[in-house]
Amino acid sequence: MDHGYVFFEIQANDVQRAAKFYQAIFDWKLSRNPGVPIEYWDIETGGSRGGLLPRPAKTPPPEHGTNAFVCSMVVENFDNVAAKILSNGGQVALEKFPVTGRCWQGYFIDTEGNTFGIFEVDEKAGL
Repeated sequence: MDHGYVFFEIQANDVQRAAKFYQAIFDWKLSRNPGVPIEYWDIETGGSRGGLLPRPAKTPPPEHGTNAFVCSMVVENFDNVAAKILSNGGQVALEKFPVTGRCWQGYFIDTEGNTFGIFEVDEKAGL
């Protein structure tokens, strides 16, 4: 069994708004999946695959962290993608920081209150 395959799901209060946000940031392709009995959108990233669905329960209050598995996406240019996130309604959750000898990492909050990360591979980060 290949344990390298990744499938992720994003929950949203406003699925259309979330779809627009992630399409604008990462150029993901989203399409409605009519074979699922709830509103469910398939996400094609060019690598890992995922889904987008209505949030089934309340989110934790602000400043209380997350109650989910947080995913980070690799990007070619951290600063450019961070600017796109902010210009599309996202917020900084944790400023850019070096993971010494590996990458630049940071965390953001999307338009639905979900936390996600981005990282730029850079073996010189923090050195």
